Amino acid sequence: MTPADLSRTVLGAVRRAVEEGALHAPVPERIRVERPRPGGRGDYATNVALRLAGPAGRQAREVAEAIRSRIAGSPGIAHVEITGPGFLNFTLGADPAAGLVRTIGERGLGYGHGTALSGVRVGFAPVRELRARVITDTVVRLLGAQGAAAAVEPDGRERISVLPARDDALFERAGRDAALWALLRPAAHDQPLPAAALLVQKESNALFRVRYAYSRSRALVRAADRLGIPVSYEPDVSAPGDADQAAVVSAAGGAGSSALLAALGDHPAVLESAARLRAPDRLARHLEATADALLGLQHTVLPVGDEKPSAAHRSRLALAEAAGTVLAGGLALLGISAPEHL
Repeated sequence: MTPADLSRTVLGAVRRAVEEGALHAPVPERIRVERPRPGGRGDYATNVALRLAGPAGRQAREVAEAIRSRIAGSPGIAHVEITGPGFLNFTLGADPAAGLVRTIGERGLGYGHGTALSGVRVGFAPVRELRARVITDTVVRLLGAQGAAAAVEPDGRERISVLPARDDALFERAGRDAALWALLRPAAHDQPLPAAALLVQKESNALFRVRYAYSRSRALVRAADRLGIPVSYEPDVSAPGDADQAAVVSAAGGAGSSALLAALGDHPAVLESAARLRAPDRLARHLEATADALLGLQHTVLPVGDEKPSAAHRSRLALAEAAGTVLAGGLALLGISAPEHL
């Protein structure tokens, strides 16, 4: 279950509580789930009960209980707990990591796309300034990926205010990919990045790291194919010691895979927020975090020396391929290429 799936599950529970008369409050358009804050528990949490307490005229913990009782037992959710003044905390099923990786494999480059903004129509006014054009075009793609109808129109009303790029020769000097990253990576109110630094093939160059991480994911898949190691989205119970594969986290090597799994799980929420806030920089920063997590894990994916391929290697390989899919999909939304060889 992805964060987007969990958000829809919670929203459905709220809707049922209202329809059944357990809550007298307006049903929100969307519900945000996020990693638990200090004091929280489980995999994800939401403050929706605190938001609804006022309109419902009830204590937040009472609202949380009404929602919790309608979520408990839902597929993919192992446990729902109420903490603090009324936070709902969710522990996902026995193997949320494998489910997440499987979902990415099934949805491909469309993972994270959704219908959160379905029915929304946005018209952007044409602009001449280079950076404003680039950001507007990217935001149009992000909105479309969330189900909105968005376009640049002669009579469009919405404009995106940015600090301008230095000159229109940027694409000629830096090339398309580096120019786009230079304009999109900083927030709109910050200066564009210096293009020259983005042409250096070093780890200090974030664009290089993101594209290199994608190329490494493809290289790992090719190498695994030569070794006869298939990508596995399911626990492998055929070998002794491999049956208890409760999570890809443990199979993939602890904290490194935890960071990567968190980044992959957060991808749909990042895409939605980038679209809602007209902020492609959020997606760019998220791709950096995903790439860094993958690069930190890559050396554990394949067997070394006389080591025999195991279920752990197959799980790590699936995780690396899923990360590559997320990186490629995110770069595509930014208009930037994802080379298989770099």
